[in-house]
Formats: sequence, structure tokens, C-alpha cells
Amino acid sequence: MARALTIKNIYDKKHKTFAFDSIWQDVMGFPTISGIWLVFGEEKNGKTWFTLTLADYLSRFTKVLYISAEEGVEQEFIDSCKRANIEVKNKSLNFMEYIDIEALSEKLSKPRAHKIVVLDNLTIYRDELKNGGLAKLKKDHPNVLFICVAHEEKNEPYTATAKLAKRLAKIIVRVQGLACFVSGRCPGGTL
Repeated sequence: MARALTIKNIYDKKHKTFAFDSIWQDVMGFPTISGIWLVFGEEKNGKTWFTLTLADYLSRFTKVLYISAEEGVEQEFIDSCKRANIEVKNKSLNFMEYIDIEALSEKLSKPRAHKIVVLDNLTIYRDELKNGGLAKLKKDHPNVLFICVAHEEKNEPYTATAKLAKRLAKIIVRVQGLACFVSGRCPGGTL
């Protein structure tokens, strides 16, 4: 049986967090290194560019796997990587085209697996992650940060899985007109 914690127990608890600096620290603070984040917005508003920029920054801390399930690695995706100024020498940021969730889960269970996974876009994974699949993925890999990218419909993330991601997310970024509005369990602000 779990015991009740005092406020001192809670304050004394140590968590692994990102040592963010500059604008990232201003809007996101020092978030824990696992869980779910959500990036969403209307089509062609800069979600992929922002997420690539974020993934590049996060790769300073640990290995990042960017799954470009929607676009693949077509020329437009390559152009987005260039606009995000991702350098060729960055060996901590890796890319894959679509991989099914079962294969991804197996990959994440191996030693030296990536600690951050970007799922771009949840629309592609809607069938695999529905009915609690996203929560199960998070539960099965508690030390991984999943950054979910989703489309928007009527100012909310599109698909039931994306809506669940918003409820579970520690950090939420809404991309609108090439501006990024950061909210959630963080200081928040605009990028």
C-alpha cells in the first residue's frame, strides 16, 4: 500500500530535468525529461519547422528520434531541416520515416535507445494509438519524452488521440501564423 507524503517529502523529491537556457528556459522553464508534449496547429503554419528546431535544441541533452510519418523525408522535409539550421555534424538527432508503434516500442526497449521521440504526425498514428494506445506507450516507456505533432480543427488538436495528448501533455505549443504559443505546466509565453 502506498503511503501518504508530507509536503517536505514532496519538496525533497528529486526529478531529472532539462537544463534549458535562453528563450527555451523563459517559456518552458526546466521541464522533466519524460512524459508527453504536444505541438499542434493548422496545416502549413510551421509545426514541422518549429518541432525540428525544438528537436535540434533537445539533441544537445540526449538522443532524439524524429519520426516523419506524414511527410517522410521528401524534399520539403529536407528544406524544413535546412530552415531549422540543423547541422550535418549533429549525430544526436536521427530521423525515420513511418514506423509502426509496435516496432517503435521494441526499439525503445533496447539499451541505449533514444530518450526523446517526435511523432510527426498523430493523424498517421490515429488507429494505432486510439483507445488508450498513447497512454500505454507512455506507461511502457516512462523514461522517454514523446513530442506529438497534430493538426488543428476548430482551435483544438485534431483526432481523439491528439486531444488525449493535450490532456496528458506537460507542455503544449500551439503554432499559429508562424508564432508559437507555449502553455501547460511551464512558465509559458510566445516564441
